[in-house]
Order: sequence, then structure tokens, then C-alpha cells
Amino acid sequence: MIDPHAGKDAGIFLLTLSCVPGLGPARIHAIVTRFGCQPDLLRASADVFLEIPAIGRSLAEEIAGFLGNENKRRKAEDAARRQYEELERHQANLITIIDPCYPALLREIYDPPPVLFIRGSLSEPEPPSIAVVGTRRASAYGKQATGQLAGELASSGLQIVSGLAYGIDTAAHEAAIRAGGRTIAVLAGSVNHVYTDPKGKIWPKIVEQGALISEEWFGSELLPGKFPKRNRIIAGMTLGTLVVESDLKGGSLITASYALEQNREVFAVPGTIYSHNSRGTNRLIQTGQAKAVLETGDVLEELNLSALKIPVMASAQTGTGAIVFSEEERRLLKCLEEGPVHLDALALQTGSEISDLLVLLFELELKKAIVQMPGQFFGKNI
Repeated sequence: MIDPHAGKDAGIFLLTLSCVPGLGPARIHAIVTRFGCQPDLLRASADVFLEIPAIGRSLAEEIAGFLGNENKRRKAEDAARRQYEELERHQANLITIIDPCYPALLREIYDPPPVLFIRGSLSEPEPPSIAVVGTRRASAYGKQATGQLAGELASSGLQIVSGLAYGIDTAAHEAAIRAGGRTIAVLAGSVNHVYTDPKGKIWPKIVEQGALISEEWFGSELLPGKFPKRNRIIAGMTLGTLVVESDLKGGSLITASYALEQNREVFAVPGTIYSHNSRGTNRLIQTGQAKAVLETGDVLEELNLSALKIPVMASAQTGTGAIVFSEEERRLLKCLEEGPVHLDALALQTGSEISDLLVLLFELELKKAIVQMPGQFFGKNI
């Protein structure tokens, strides 16, 4: 039976268990389900851990041996306490799997994170959530579809969850923010290191209208293997996953596969047969793994949320306010006066890093000042 109360002691207990070799999220979840968060377990014998079906004799002895070693256990507990010290420094919080505000759907998966680090807030009561994911190399079509669908879903009351990667993920967060809805960014690294938005153009707005969340500790190294782990959280805390653009391989399809494993819905936006960005989404639809999405109502109907009102989204070009461009944006627009320019050529002309340039280009696309063309060319929106 899961204890309904959470606190610092539970957090330190779970963080300490996370330091034990062989104890991943699934086995820690099994321990908590069987015993709750009892600090005495940190001094338990191997026979106690053998009561967990997922733990055999060999692993039980390894766990008891690690925790029974006073030096190892103390180091793990000290490391856990230091994480709590970091929380205040980064204006973050930590919730545990036994905390009432832990995402309910995420708790149901096979290997839920024992703890979540959070910058921002989780809404109570928890709103229905939809994951919106896709390729980092999004086309103009993909960004436009994401902007419309994610914006309308957010305006309808759904919380938009994504990974804050370049391309479709960022477009989904931006659309939710523009619509005044809630959005959650699940990070593969720690919540104090938003590597895709180092200048803070997007993530502070996400914190205001939702949260950055991660299971990774402060100071942890960003490794490739952490991205699939992140994707299981994106799929796990949502009713379904909408893939806007994806090739036949990539993180978006991994997220979709987790959604299928977790018995959640999968949706895909169909695309042209001539684009690599559409091969993955079209294949999901072709094989019956995803429902084709042509409009927002397709998602709401499948999730039994069709009673929600679908707002009429205003065009970004309407309104009486003039669009204001920053100094950097004006310089970039000047580079495009003679016609479309390749991304690499723009980097050379402006002396900017590709990562910084992509952020600027995305901002200009949102302002309808430029359009992205095939082959990473960008031109003014005449």
C-alpha cells in the first residue's frame, strides 16, 4: 500500500536507494509498493529484499551488502541531502512517488521515476495531458501543424507535454504558451541545465505556465541513454502521444512505442510521401499503430474529450499591434533580402552559433517574417 504522505525523509530514502547498484526505477517502485518509504529498510537484511518478486537472492545480497556498508550508505545519504541543498539554490522542488501531487498516470507505468525534480508547478487538480513530439529538423509544414494543433489543444484545456528539443517540441511548447495554456517540458538532463535553451528564451515562460521536470540529479552528466528514459516519462504522464513529424528512426517514435507499451493512445499527422520527415508518421498510420490526425477534434474524440470546446485560433498576423523585431532579428532579416539562404551560410554571415541561430530563426517564423524551405534554406515571407 502506497503511503499518501511525502516529505524530505521519503525523498532522501528514495534518492539513497537510487545509488544502490542494480536498483533502477522499476525495482524501487516494487520496494515502495511492498514496504512504503521506511528508513529502516536502509539497514534491512537480504531476506527482506527477497520478498520483492523482481529481486532474486544474488541482487538481494548485493543490496543488503551495499546498504550494510556504513561508509557506502553514508556517502549515498550525504549525496541525497546535497540534492536538497541544490533545490533552494535553483528555486526547484522535489516530489516523490508517494506524494499526492505526483502525476497519477506516470505512477501507473512499469518503471515510474522514484522522484521528480521540478522548476515551476504541477497543477492541482491535474489536467488531462497530451504529448506533442516530433523531429528536431522540423519543416515549415510541421511547425505550422504543431502550432495549430498544440495551440488548439492547449486552449481546449489539455496540458501540452514535450521534451523541449529543437523543432517540433519547442514549437509545441511555444504554441501552448501563446494560447495561455499549461505546458510541461521533460528534460533528459537536470532541471538547472536547459541545454536547448541556454539563453532562456523559452524555458522561463514554461516555468510560469507549467514546469520543467526531470528525474536526473543536479550536476548529473547529460548522456545519450538518458533521452529514451526521458521519453518514457513524456509518454507515461499523458493520455496519448501526438507525433507531428518523424523519420523512420528517432526519439519521437521511441516516445510513441512507450505510449503503446503503456496502453496509451498514439496519434500522427500524415505528411507528403516525398519527405523523410513524414516516413515515420505515415508508417505509424499505415500499420495501425496511430490514428491519423487532420484536426484537433480527431484527438479530442479519441480521448473522449470531445465535449471540450475547440476555440477558433486567431491568425498570428491579425491584431492592431505592430510586430517588433530585436536588433539581432533585423540583422538576420537583412541577410535574407536577396533571397533564400542556407542555414550554414547564415551562420557564416552572422558569425552566430547554429544553436543560437536556430532560436532566432524560430522566433522570426513565429512572427511570420520568414519561412523555412526544404534543405535548411530560409527566406523572407513576402
